Amino acid sequence: MFASVAAHYLWWIVALVLIAIEVIMPGYFMLWIGIGAAATGLLALLMPGLPLLAQSIAFALLAFLSCAVYWYVLRPKLQRNEPGDERLNRRAEQLIGKRYVLIEAIVNGRGKAKVGDGQWLVSGPDLPNGSTVEVVAVDGTTLQVKQV
Repeated sequence: MFASVAAHYLWWIVALVLIAIEVIMPGYFMLWIGIGAAATGLLALLMPGLPLLAQSIAFALLAFLSCAVYWYVLRPKLQRNEPGDERLNRRAEQLIGKRYVLIEAIVNGRGKAKVGDGQWLVSGPDLPNGSTVEVVAVDGTTLQVKQV
């Protein structure tokens, strides 16, 4: 089959098929393996007498190399780390460092503070109702506070 059709065309067809698979099922790896197949097609174009075994080995190496370039070079640059993402779904931890007013005095280490339009359990030193407190830590659904 390779004798009747130039080998580089077959490698480019393989590359297009792999890239089409990537479009249908995104995940990046088929794209990079397809790039390896396209590079193998370019190699076969530049070296027309290259045996099929050598082309296959070159494809495996180029596919591995292109995946490694993506994984170790491009992927870290493409990842977006927005400030606060590490606490996105942990609302209580987002309250650390903020100040609130007690709506129920802290007695024996327990009370309540107004947070937004709701109220949260707080623990800390005994303080009267109306005191301003700062959140210093979170223990489950209880905010640990200190007097401001």
